Amino acid sequence: MTEEAATSKILLFNKWDMSEVVVKDAGMVRYVTITSTEVPSSCGRLTQQQFTKSEMAIVERLINRLMQQEYNTGKKMMCTKMVMDAFDVINKKTKQNPLQVLVDAVANAGPREETVRLKYGGINVPKSVDSAPIRRVNTALRYIALATWKGSHKTKKPAYLVLADELIMAAKGDAKCFSVGKKEEVERIAKSAR
Repeated sequence: MTEEAATSKILLFNKWDMSEVVVKDAGMVRYVTITSTEVPSSCGRLTQQQFTKSEMAIVERLINRLMQQEYNTGKKMMCTKMVMDAFDVINKKTKQNPLQVLVDAVANAGPREETVRLKYGGINVPKSVDSAPIRRVNTALRYIALATWKGSHKTKKPAYLVLADELIMAAKGDAKCFSVGKKEEVERIAKSAR
């Protein structure tokens, strides 16, 4: 590769190459979007139609999800910096591309099976159903953001360290982390409702 071609490649946050990231879960390939942008911000362009959030970069979706937690509401720059710092920590700890860790964490934290309530003559009966891939991605991001908020709220540990630890453990599939534990709890309840 020539020097000009190497400099023309767009890197996320001017550090991370997105071309080497692979989505291993075949069901989530359409909904985990990895686009080449320096700063993941669509400026609301993808909010006008109903299902266009699947076209939004997964990093931006994580940032937007972190913004929906209590004290971070509307603070996109703060959440972007949090994700940037977490990616640096992930790279130092695992020596991997943090985007790959994020994609693996989302794949491992999304429940494959959930329960719904059916009403039969005034009686609520839980019924197990398969989760749609886009719902798996949304739920995984929600669990990761919730774990970040719970782990850093009223503690001295900064949010970016909590986010980095959560992503690393979720990428490994460790049941000790909040997001994977929550996923297994939901799947266990769904299994009992079959």
